[in-house]
Amino acid sequence: MKPSYVLMIVSILFSFGLHVLGLMHLVPLWISGPILFLSLLVFFVFLNDRKRFKGL
Repeated sequence: MKPSYVLMIVSILFSFGLHVLGLMHLVPLWISGPILFLSLLVFFVFLNDRKRFKGL
């Protein structure tokens, strides 16, 4: 199944906006920080995923 990179980028932008709100003390940083980290982690994991030969 092909990952939707557009959906992941939208998720990163949303979590970045949420983190900016966290830096302005409107949302707790302990909520917005991990959300931004996880969205970036998922994006880079799918970006680095390549087809590998796994043997016969």
